[in-house]
Amino acid sequence: MKKILKTILQNRLVAFGLILAVELGWLLVFVTELAKYSTVISIIFTILSLLAVLWIINRDDNPAYKMAWIILIMTVPLIGGLFYLAVGHKQPSRRMRRKMEAERLRTDKELRQDPKVMEAVRACDRRVEGQAYYISNTGGYPVYGNTSARYYQVGEELYRDLLEELKKAEHFIFMEFFIVGEGKMWGSIREILEEKAKAGVDVRFMYDDLGSVSLLPGGYDRQLEAAGIKSIAFNPFVPFWSLVMNNRDHRKIAVIDGHTAFSGGVNLADEYINEKMRFGHWKDTGFMLKGEAVWNYTVMFLRMWNSMRHTDVSYDPYRPSVWHPEPFEGEGFVQPYGDSPLDDEILAENVYLDILNQARDYVYIFTPYLIVDHEMQSALCLAAKRGVDVRIVTPGIPDKKMVFQLTRSYYPVLLKAGVRIFEYTPGFLHAKSYVCDDEIAVVGTINMDYRSLYLHFECGTYFYRNPIVADVKRDSLNTMEKSREITLKDTRQGFFGSLFCAVLRVFSPLL
Repeated sequence: MKKILKTILQNRLVAFGLILAVELGWLLVFVTELAKYSTVISIIFTILSLLAVLWIINRDDNPAYKMAWIILIMTVPLIGGLFYLAVGHKQPSRRMRRKMEAERLRTDKELRQDPKVMEAVRACDRRVEGQAYYISNTGGYPVYGNTSARYYQVGEELYRDLLEELKKAEHFIFMEFFIVGEGKMWGSIREILEEKAKAGVDVRFMYDDLGSVSLLPGGYDRQLEAAGIKSIAFNPFVPFWSLVMNNRDHRKIAVIDGHTAFSGGVNLADEYINEKMRFGHWKDTGFMLKGEAVWNYTVMFLRMWNSMRHTDVSYDPYRPSVWHPEPFEGEGFVQPYGDSPLDDEILAENVYLDILNQARDYVYIFTPYLIVDHEMQSALCLAAKRGVDVRIVTPGIPDKKMVFQLTRSYYPVLLKAGVRIFEYTPGFLHAKSYVCDDEIAVVGTINMDYRSLYLHFECGTYFYRNPIVADVKRDSLNTMEKSREITLKDTRQGFFGSLFCAVLRVFSPLL
């Protein structure tokens, strides 16, 4: 008993989870009992749920997301409407939207597309020019030349180079990560950050509080501040459900002196570099950029930072050329971009869809979760039916068993259409990437699930005719050789298994 109590007191996630369960249980009992003694109250709650259903139907939203909520509300009409009002809205709170939108409008001028670069893309390939124009014009993130890229096929490689580049920092370090956990990886990085801060380097660190809630103590941002590291805990986790809990900062960004950036799927915890074994071998990927395209990541970080800190500092001192006056070099084109729940533009999903719709020869995909809407499923199937070699690699050992069952429930329809699916036998695959036709690749933080595509703050980089494309393809093929190819026979399950998956599919947008 003492051990259980100690665990509860030391683990914020467990403690808050218990508080949340008590609050929800109390609300359910209160509403149910109140409805028993008052027909008027019961009618009011039922009408509220019906109004919520009408509101959902008329929203410009993903049909699967709407259907999941409608079924849930109609199943428990007494509290369904209240529950939707509490957690159902996909966008952040009005206050957060107002701050972030104000910062975006204030800094729109910082991300201006160089027309000469876009003309160069157009001269190479009109289909790619369309994608680049969409990301630049609608998303607000320009495409660049003069940027080199290095690909990392495991987290250990990225970690090694990240340490080296952090040690070289002379002016500023910006870091933004979803998960941070005490251990070898974060300990060595924090040591460098503290040393650099003492030396006068502008060190800023932002982490998602919910992503790290079971790994870091409360008030950890204040610990970092005391050590000289400017810090923000994004959307601090509170023991009750609010709209903001749906929208997490899932990005992984490190910017050093404006000319070097790291991103990908790798968080700052020991399992990402296989120092801690959780689900077999942890397969993750990432990349380092050097050059003009780093500016997109710098602006991405500063917009989030200024919004959270209520500051409006100038971005000019952080431009790539300020601390790197020599011309940058790099083949092809590089276009980092961010996606957020602040608007109704599903930028990240549309980038993936365009690759599938424009593919001619092949598309190879890494994703830890495969929970897709009708549009994405149709695009995958249609590409395969057009004769495109579509292959998807998912984990062999899952981190979330229910989500893994849901992922597998999408296999049959994809396999029947001709999509090939592989499960990474050595362990858990956490990488997120697309590679297409020896010319295009996307690597970033964006999973193929509803949370990444609709709810979270995400980032990725679109590469065209950059040498990194060949590296991503090579890694994809090598990973498939270590994986087990799934057949239709492998997807067969009994009645209750099929029923369970059918229920999961209905509520998949809410998971």
